[in-house]
Amino acid sequence: MKYLSLLLALVVAAGIVSCKQKKTATTDTSEADKQATTYKIADFNADTAYYFVGEQVKFGPRVPNSKAHANCAIWLEKTLKKYAPQVAVQPFTAKAFDGTTLKCKNIIASFNPKKATRVLLCAHWDSRPFADNDPDSAYHKTPIDGANDGASGVGILLEIARQLKIQPSDVGVDILLLDGEDYGAPQNAGYTGSDDWALGSQYWSHNPHITGYSARYGILLDMVGAENAVFTMEATSMYYAPDIAQKVWNIGATIGYSDYFSTERTGPITDDHVYINQILRIPTIDIIQHDPSTNSGFYQHWHTINDNMKGISKPTLKAVGQTVLTAVRNEK
Repeated sequence: MKYLSLLLALVVAAGIVSCKQKKTATTDTSEADKQATTYKIADFNADTAYYFVGEQVKFGPRVPNSKAHANCAIWLEKTLKKYAPQVAVQPFTAKAFDGTTLKCKNIIASFNPKKATRVLLCAHWDSRPFADNDPDSAYHKTPIDGANDGASGVGILLEIARQLKIQPSDVGVDILLLDGEDYGAPQNAGYTGSDDWALGSQYWSHNPHITGYSARYGILLDMVGAENAVFTMEATSMYYAPDIAQKVWNIGATIGYSDYFSTERTGPITDDHVYINQILRIPTIDIIQHDPSTNSGFYQHWHTINDNMKGISKPTLKAVGQTVLTAVRNEK
């Protein structure tokens, strides 16, 4: 597993970890700001979000260079074009940890494209090529469905896109679907390189779809669909964008989702937000499930063949989607 070497000089946390390995939790001793705030609660349809998750999973594992991956990219582009006035597809190639050339696509939908004030919403749409955390080693080279790890975040963002078509926001919104996030080296592969995860985020951060692109802040969604999921305040988010994290968590609690949004602080994670923060300097947070009961610290079926639709919860999709869209709706 890969340690988050890029942040060693930036954070102090026992057990610095990556999105692809065990996390070490620490308890937050300072409460988030709990001043009473009135928010205009956004409409969000969990049934539609669930449908969008399922449609992705139907393609099969969305592994770069596969037919399922190519077909899903076409579907994502067509779906976003139903809702967004501008959709851009950013094809790129990337070298995997083992030297494989990956044909990838980032897909970007823009709402209110002429607005200078913008919010960035992200999720990765590819799925893991190896079920290397499966308890049965016979599946360690089997691609996964990635219903939660990948499709759940995208499903929420597609429903947000649909809602923005119905009722535009006051600010510009960019939905960024990132590719090549989950092609990092398998566990125990002996790979000693770095930056083998989040390949699409690295490419887009160096080559944004609009020259000089910036946003007020960004929100990344990863593993946001499991039943009774808990989302803690991850250290990379709290280093680069603590005010954004506090605001989003406050919104979640205020509109009724405090059981999902915990103020506990946990260790840093290598995920797409790292590169957006470090390269483009857009303060970006990661809403990602933390589960201390598992060896990985993530969703119980993370990187296993059981990351399928059986694990997807409509109430969790609603909690995350409504919180994020409410944050966007209240931006001026």
